[in-house]
Amino acid sequence: MEEKKPVEEKKKGLLGKIKEATDDKEEQLAILSTFVRLGILIWSGGILTLAYVDLPPQLQIPKQDLDPTFIASVFTGVLATFGVQTTKKGAVGGNGGGITKAQMEEIMAKQANANAQVIRIEQAPLVISAVEPNAKTDTNGTSKTDI
Repeated sequence: MEEKKPVEEKKKGLLGKIKEATDDKEEQLAILSTFVRLGILIWSGGILTLAYVDLPPQLQIPKQDLDPTFIASVFTGVLATFGVQTTKKGAVGGNGGGITKAQMEEIMAKQANANAQVIRIEQAPLVISAVEPNAKTDTNGTSKTDI
């Protein structure tokens, strides 16, 4: 009787392991795109760090004099693909610097006592123009002032 030798498996790389773990091509592409985005995130984070940090002279790495705005936009763009939103200092409230419904209602309540009017526009486009109070309009909407 002959003994059967165990078949040696080839070592699989990262792509081989992904293919083995999932059979769906779309799922494989989603995993691969996540790794690509993570790589770009790590790269842009490293470049941004080098732009702002002074390294010790023992490392013999020269100071990086670059404008970090492009790298920062890449960094925030990739963060946004993961669902992380960055805010500016003035907009720490979490709503992007806008006002909440409660704040709007408070403003409207204060204006109700004043000699003011709040107009809510729900449909666009709308043109707002100033017309004299005694003006009459003709059939095509042009205003004519009474003399």
